[in-house]
Amino acid sequence: MTNKKEKCGRDKKMQGRLSVWLVKHGLVHRSLGFDYQGIETLQIKPEDWHSIAVILYVYGYNYLRSQCAYDVALGGLLASVYHLTRIEYGVDQPEEVCIKVFAPRSNPRIPSVFWVWKSSDFQERESYDMLGISYENHPRLKRILMPESWIGWPLRKDYIAPNFYEIQDAH
Repeated sequence: MTNKKEKCGRDKKMQGRLSVWLVKHGLVHRSLGFDYQGIETLQIKPEDWHSIAVILYVYGYNYLRSQCAYDVALGGLLASVYHLTRIEYGVDQPEEVCIKVFAPRSNPRIPSVFWVWKSSDFQERESYDMLGISYENHPRLKRILMPESWIGWPLRKDYIAPNFYEIQDAH
């Protein structure tokens, strides 16, 4: 059995600089550790995402490198992922962070960050088009790849393509 001190020390190793800063300022999040490149990854609740996005922008994360989304598991949650960077003059290795916002597939709603990072425009629209995540307050949330008449969300794991018949035992 580990004692409290050991557990706290282990938890701190999982927390990066931004996570420590967010805790210090009472901002709710969950540290998911670091990816293979050492980039800190945080989970933010959908209801907290817009205010934390504004805070991160003010804190210096002024560049949205990319936004994407994925279906976590069959019948499970959907995830919207944001890769943010602090671009500063004279800095060769800018600080980066990965933010994950999970939403239930039954009603996937996440606040849009279009008004914080304009570059999220087409990226959030693509995530909406492919997975059906509704980005609240997005100025032009409509399909971008599929025709408006398309039914369903093609990148969901439970999606069945209309009029698709798999060729069985083709030789």
